[in-house]
Amino acid sequence: MQGNTKKNQTVISQFLLLGLPIPSEHQNLFYSLFLAMYIITILGNLLIIVLIQLDSHLHTPMYSLLSNLSFSDFCFSSVTMPKLLQNMQSQVPSIPYAGCLAQMYFFLFFADLESFLLVAMAYDRYVAICFPLHYTSIMSPMLCVSLVVLSWVLTTFHALLHTLLMARLSFCEDNVIPHFFCDMSALLKLSCSDTHVNELVIFITGGLILVIPFVLIVVSYARIVSSILKVPSARGIRKAFSTCGSHLSVVSLFYGTVIGLYLCPSANNSTVKETVMGMMYTVVTPMLNPFIYSLRNRDMKGALVRVLCKKKILFCL
Repeated sequence: MQGNTKKNQTVISQFLLLGLPIPSEHQNLFYSLFLAMYIITILGNLLIIVLIQLDSHLHTPMYSLLSNLSFSDFCFSSVTMPKLLQNMQSQVPSIPYAGCLAQMYFFLFFADLESFLLVAMAYDRYVAICFPLHYTSIMSPMLCVSLVVLSWVLTTFHALLHTLLMARLSFCEDNVIPHFFCDMSALLKLSCSDTHVNELVIFITGGLILVIPFVLIVVSYARIVSSILKVPSARGIRKAFSTCGSHLSVVSLFYGTVIGLYLCPSANNSTVKETVMGMMYTVVTPMLNPFIYSLRNRDMKGALVRVLCKKKILFCL
């Protein structure tokens, strides 16, 4: 009996990623689409980071947080997209066991980092709109740095915790992951070990990492809207609702899919549904953030013009 157990618990050296349920005749079309989306994500977020670094007018707490968010989006998309694109052109879409755990770690790390940075940005906007006279003293450079450092430290420990818990599990003969990346819930379904501890930790830490930040963001923007409505100004109200609406749309897209996928799992969740939801927050959200947070922003457009003019003058000289 013991020999059969050892035989069944074969050491798996790699996993097979099934990827996206795309018909073979449409494979090249979707490959081109995802490649274009990834390039837009990379260029858009890099442009934001470069502009904030080069233009002194953008050396403020708000844009410092935005620069970190863009870096997070850049890395978050890069954790899954290159492997997805490679596997779409491969006959055997595999990933090594160690590579799978590494991908899961960095996926969790940058997803958590995005969550915390969105909270910090919501708080920054709350202070700027509700306490404009005290904004400089409250949102000091020290507080801004502390928020960013705290976000990095918490995400490091959270991602490491789940990765170590996953590493202790055994995987038997089934090594096919019905996803385009090493998703934590998909890996748990493949394990032949007891996964109750992993599931309990996901539920508990998920509440801390996802639900609480989401509630804080909603409360911050509810207070912002309430504050704006107290001062009747058509232009101010329009601007506030434009800012809040665009921010909350991305927040809802990111948190809604993640919470629905990991904290409210359903037996009816099909593989296709989970894959589509995964695409929404791993590919679509990082691509939309540069447009919503920055490229529509007057300060960012002004910085782009100033940087281009400066480069043009230097080129002429």
